[in-house]
Amino acid sequence: MTFAALAQAPNRRRTEMWLLAFAVLITVFGYAYTGLSMNGRLPTGLPGFAAAVFFMALVPHLVVRRFAPRADPLILPLATLLSGLGLVLLNRLDITYAAKPSLHMAPAAGGQLVWTVIGVAVCTAVLMLLRDHRFLQRYIYLTMAVALVLLMAPAFFPGDTYGAKRWIFVGPLSLQPGEFVKIMIAVFFAGYLTLNRDALALSGRRVMGVQLPPGRQLGPIFTIWIISLLVLVFERDLGTSLIFFGLFVITLYMATERTSWVLCGLAMAVIGAAVVGSTEPHVKGRVMAWLRPMDIFLPEKQRPPGLVSEQAAQALFSFGSGGISGTGLGQGHPELIGFAGNSDFILTTVGEELGLAGVMATLLLYVLLAQRGLRVGLTARDPFGKLLAVGLASALLLQVFVVAGGVTGLIPLTGKALPFLAKGGSSLVANWVMVALLIRISDSAQRRREPIGQPGGRGGRRGRRAHAAADPDATQATPRVVAALPPAPATPQGGHGRRARRSRG
Repeated sequence: MTFAALAQAPNRRRTEMWLLAFAVLITVFGYAYTGLSMNGRLPTGLPGFAAAVFFMALVPHLVVRRFAPRADPLILPLATLLSGLGLVLLNRLDITYAAKPSLHMAPAAGGQLVWTVIGVAVCTAVLMLLRDHRFLQRYIYLTMAVALVLLMAPAFFPGDTYGAKRWIFVGPLSLQPGEFVKIMIAVFFAGYLTLNRDALALSGRRVMGVQLPPGRQLGPIFTIWIISLLVLVFERDLGTSLIFFGLFVITLYMATERTSWVLCGLAMAVIGAAVVGSTEPHVKGRVMAWLRPMDIFLPEKQRPPGLVSEQAAQALFSFGSGGISGTGLGQGHPELIGFAGNSDFILTTVGEELGLAGVMATLLLYVLLAQRGLRVGLTARDPFGKLLAVGLASALLLQVFVVAGGVTGLIPLTGKALPFLAKGGSSLVANWVMVALLIRISDSAQRRREPIGQPGGRGGRRGRRAHAAADPDATQATPRVVAALPPAPATPQGGHGRRARRSRG
């Protein structure tokens, strides 16, 4: 891209540029402040870290300018800021783990930085290769088949320390397929409901004042319910099953606008959770830790059955000691939670060292990112893009809810990774793919709202033809009204017709 093209970029790209600069500044400042707070000096790797974060923001910004110039200007800066905060928190934990070798914790910030760069590279590749999000609608059944295979694969591998099976191990590498499955499921639900929303919106019987869907149309929700229960039973993954089922109910409501589907989904979720929670030992232990977290400090014979971890209690202590403003970055003790300090419990580090203000600011960043995704869904003109954007934003909100709710004691622990902040390469790459899809849909939605001759300042017939040839979505912009031409006179019959044909010939 030339400098002249950069100068003609829309104003929203300039807004994105300044927001990205702000995100980079906060990330570098947090990294430097952590070193000063814990070691009394600036970190030795500060220049390299600052350069990595700078190019991590600059490269996708230039790609968005070239391939999605009308995209929402807040999505990329929010994702960059959340990823930067995650790097700062993991670096803070690494300093403590290095000072206490008895904890036997390997450093995680360096690997997280590498995976962040990989995630940003995948995001830019998706933006350059996927020029129209409607291309995904052609392969919804293939996408769902691959998603089901990935969803069932962890059942054939050993579980983690606390029994959940989320990982696929290939030699020294490990993959958490559930992070990618949520995107594939969102694509399938958006395509399936676009094709079948009229049938699913039919009215059925009224039971206790609620208009229930027809029995024949309840098949999809029963199928999704059974699959989510199977995931919960065989893989003991409470978080994935909740996100999986909740995503379907939300997109189903968006497609049909019927509250009866939501009521049926909530009832089935409560019944399924009650049955599995009372029969599956791993899930039962998480429920017991949620109901009676402080009983872990009782003598072993007096503890309730299934209660084996003190993480839930230590998380509550962390939030309580943080107060409103926190103890200060680097001045807390998040290492008391053990390995969970740099996984799903990384939010306790925020709560202890940045306080309630830091937790609320972090959650507001997630809410704002999801709000931009929902706004993209509202402005999209095609049904598939509308449902896909809403599904991706809903998946983000559901995952943040199950993680933050489990850590704070609102719901049982699920073990899912907090998007962008927690340690995990699979989660980072999947979340950056989600960012790329939202950017692509927002760019397409904005293109269809503008007249054909407006972008770029080129007027006239030649400019509109060039824009329509370069932009596949320009044909769906506001149509121009062409004056009707008078009908041509009828050709006379007989000899006059032959003479006319001869003269034309």
